[in-house]
Amino acid sequence: MRRYYIMFAYIGIASWTFSILFHTRDFKLTEQLDYFAAGGSILYGLYYTPIRIFRMDQGIKEKSSLLRAWTSFCIIMYVVHVAYLKLYRWDYTYNMAANVVVGVIHNAMWSWFSLKRYRKLGEFWATWPGIAVAWILMAMSLELLDFPPLWGCLDAHSLWHMGTIGPTILWYNFLLKDAEEDMATHRLKA
Repeated sequence: MRRYYIMFAYIGIASWTFSILFHTRDFKLTEQLDYFAAGGSILYGLYYTPIRIFRMDQGIKEKSSLLRAWTSFCIIMYVVHVAYLKLYRWDYTYNMAANVVVGVIHNAMWSWFSLKRYRKLGEFWATWPGIAVAWILMAMSLELLDFPPLWGCLDAHSLWHMGTIGPTILWYNFLLKDAEEDMATHRLKA
């Protein structure tokens, strides 16, 4: 899973970099880069979720064929999404709906995994993905329940960004703990 998590980090860095650029320099190009990077980040989250949950990264022939098909499908989805927005019509409603659908699927999978893993291991850290999902959903409500800026600077969108800091730290700690558990399990099997 290491290479998937490294790619997740790079995509996250790109996503936050383009977000910073757009929020400091609001131009058509910076807006598009922000939206495309955010969409890529959400889709990559969906991409690696079944790879981890169903261990598609482990070298069984059937799983490697499935992994290639899943990778191709996700790349095609992203290219079609960007092409639609860039070449056909820039549509905020469609973009938001597409990202919400991908995010809901991704979050449902991690919530299911979290519950299943907690029941199997009985370890509190196994609940962290579910907690991160709930936290993100609460923070996302700020986006949906928009309000005018407080004191001329704190609007719902800025608070949404601030609300994603905690789940990011929790998620990072989950990935570390999950990797430790995975390595320990492999050592025991060897």
